Amino acid sequence: MVSIFFDIIIYTNIEICSDDFMSKPIKILIDEMDDGWDDKLQKMGYDAYSVKKLRTDGHKLRTDYSVINFAKENDMILVTRDTESGQACEENNLSFILLDNEEIFKIVVDKLKHMQ
Repeated sequence: MVSIFFDIIIYTNIEICSDDFMSKPIKILIDEMDDGWDDKLQKMGYDAYSVKKLRTDGHKLRTDYSVINFAKENDMILVTRDTESGQACEENNLSFILLDNEEIFKIVVDKLKHMQ
């Protein structure tokens, strides 16, 4: 199994200069395609949750709307590969990390440049 680590763009509406920011941990919601990343992020000290695990625990997170709304209500950054979810977050000024094909392609090109 090959692990790929990504340099990614984070779209966020968090005010970094706020005093609250330093005392308040960043909460991350991992969309179901990347279930398991929450465990890895938790081991690194992040407050991360998985849509899949939350659903198993009884949360109603079957639709993109429910997932986005959950992230909004819980002040979380949504990590997703779903372009439509990313666009919905952007339109509603919600924090998200979009790992769509375009971003992954940029990472591949960047890594290829460093190999030359």
